[in-house]
Amino acid sequence: MILALCMKKNKTKTKKRNIFNPAVTKRVLLFLAGFVWLCVGTMLLVFAYSWLQDAPGTILFMFFGFGVVMALLVHHFGFLRIVDKNIERILPMVEKKCLFSFITWKSYMIIIVMVTMGTLLRHSIFPQQYLAILYTGIGLALILSSLRYIRVFISETRKEKMT
Repeated sequence: MILALCMKKNKTKTKKRNIFNPAVTKRVLLFLAGFVWLCVGTMLLVFAYSWLQDAPGTILFMFFGFGVVMALLVHHFGFLRIVDKNIERILPMVEKKCLFSFITWKSYMIIIVMVTMGTLLRHSIFPQQYLAILYTGIGLALILSSLRYIRVFISETRKEKMT
């Protein structure tokens, strides 16, 4: 309460505080979520491609095929639920929120675990060609799921232009 009164009295302090709390609209949050998922998915696919580029054609298609099947399963049964929960959380927002709220804090913890596991797997004894299946599956699933964020972002942008 006291902080709110102080901020109303001194507008220069409010501007300084906003530097440390970058507030954005829900459209920006939707775009950012889709963009981040797309970038991470692309990065994982690049890793997978680099591990499979020297593989014989049959192995390449077989491993990539397994990765695509895995991607469809992970996308449908895993990531779409997460995306839908995030979209349901973001869409009702009417005021600007922090730039980093495009995902929940719990999700940030999950990301830390996944990045750690990915790093450990890349530097483990598992052959990278087999890891390419996992990276293709998760990477492609992330890209497919990012499309839902982008579709909702476009829909929200059109709604805003009409009003």
